[in-house]
Amino acid sequence: MASRAPDGADPPGRWRILLVLSAGLLLAMTPWLSASAVGAALRTEWSLSAVELPWLTIAVQIGFASGALVLAATGAADVLPAPRVFAIGAFLAATANLGFGWLATDLGSALAFRFLTGVALAGVYPVAMRLIVGWFRAQRGLAVGVVIGSLTIGTALPYLVSGLGVMSGADWRIIVVLASPAAVLGGMLTLVFTRAGPFDIPAPRFSLSIAAQALRAPAVRLANLGYLGHMWELYGMWTWIPLFLAASFLAAGLPDPAAPGLAAFAVVAIGGVGCIVAGLVADRWGRTTVTITAMAISGGTALMAAIMFGASPLLVVLVCLVWGSTIVADSAQFSAAVTELSPPGTAGSALALQVAAGFMLTTVTILVAGALGLEAGDAGWRVAFAMLALGPAVGIVAMWRLRGRPEALLLAGGRR
Repeated sequence: MASRAPDGADPPGRWRILLVLSAGLLLAMTPWLSASAVGAALRTEWSLSAVELPWLTIAVQIGFASGALVLAATGAADVLPAPRVFAIGAFLAATANLGFGWLATDLGSALAFRFLTGVALAGVYPVAMRLIVGWFRAQRGLAVGVVIGSLTIGTALPYLVSGLGVMSGADWRIIVVLASPAAVLGGMLTLVFTRAGPFDIPAPRFSLSIAAQALRAPAVRLANLGYLGHMWELYGMWTWIPLFLAASFLAAGLPDPAAPGLAAFAVVAIGGVGCIVAGLVADRWGRTTVTITAMAISGGTALMAAIMFGASPLLVVLVCLVWGSTIVADSAQFSAAVTELSPPGTAGSALALQVAAGFMLTTVTILVAGALGLEAGDAGWRVAFAMLALGPAVGIVAMWRLRGRPEALLLAGGRR
C-alpha cells in the first residue's frame, strides 16, 4: 500500500503511476478503432454495403457497454487487483483483435471478434479511471484529463498506422494486427508498474433500482442528457473522420490515399491536449462552464466541417483539428457531475448506466452517419456531419438548465 502524504495531500509516487498508467492505457486502447482505420479496404475486399460496414465498430460499442454492465453487476473488478483486471482486459482485447486481423474472412466472422474486443476493453478504461482516482485528490481533474487524453491518442493510433501502411503498401491485416502487441505491452506495463492508491475504494455493484433512484433526481437526469449529447457526436466523428476526409480531399482534387489516415490521426489525437486543458481548468471554472464551452465549439466546428466539405484540404483539416481538440475535452466532467449530484450510495450504479446508455447511443450515429456518407456521396457526408452537431446542441441546453438549478452548487465545490 502506498504511503500517505502528510496532512492528507496527494501521496508520493503519484506522478510515476500517472505516467505509466497513461502509457499503458494509450497502448491498450489501440484495438478499438482498428476496423475503422481499414474501413475502405474492407468495404472493397468484402463487398460491404453502407449499412454493413458500420457494424464493425458498432459491435465494439455494444460489447463495451455489455462488458461494463457485467463487471459492475458482478463486482468482478473488486475480486482481483485493478492492475490485473486491466492486464487481463488488454490481453483479451489483443487476442480478439488478432482473431479479427488473421481469421475473419467476412462480416459475419468479424463481428464476433469485434464484439469480444469491446467486452475486453470494458476491463481497461473504467479500471484505469478507478486506479488513477486512487492516487489523486487535490489534482484529480488534471490526472483524469491526462488519462482520458491518453485514451484518445491510443484510439487514434490505428489511423496513424493505416496512413503509414498505405504509404508502404501494407495489407490491411497487417495494419489491424499491429494493434495487438501494442495492447499486450500496455497491459504488461500496467500490471508490473502500477498498484492501487491510498484513496482507492471498492466500486459499488450495479443495481438497476439504485440507478433509477439516482435518475429520479432532475439534476442527475440533466447531467446524463448532457453526456448523451456529447456521445451522440463523439464516436460518429471518431469512426468516420478518415472516410469523410478521404471524400473531401478527393472532391478538392487530392487523391492521395495516405493523407486521410494521417490527417485523421492528428484530428483524433489532438483531443488528448483538449482533455488535459479541460482537466486543468474544470475544478476552477466549473463543470457546466467547461462542458457548455466545449460543446459549443465542437458543435460549431462540426457544422463548419460539413459546410467546408470539398474545400482546401488544409482548411478542412484545420477546422477538424479544432473540432477534435474540443469534442472529447468535456468527457470526464459529465461523469464527475453524476458522482457529485447523485444521492448517497447511488453514484456507482448511476455511472454504470450512464456509460452503457452513452455507448449504446453511439451505435445510432455510427450507423446513420456511415450510411449517409457511404451511400449518398458528397452530399451525404455534409448531412451526416451536420447531423452530429445535434448532440452538442441538446447537451448545451441540458447543462445550461443544470447550471440554473440550486443543486449545481454541488458541482466542483460550488463552482458549477
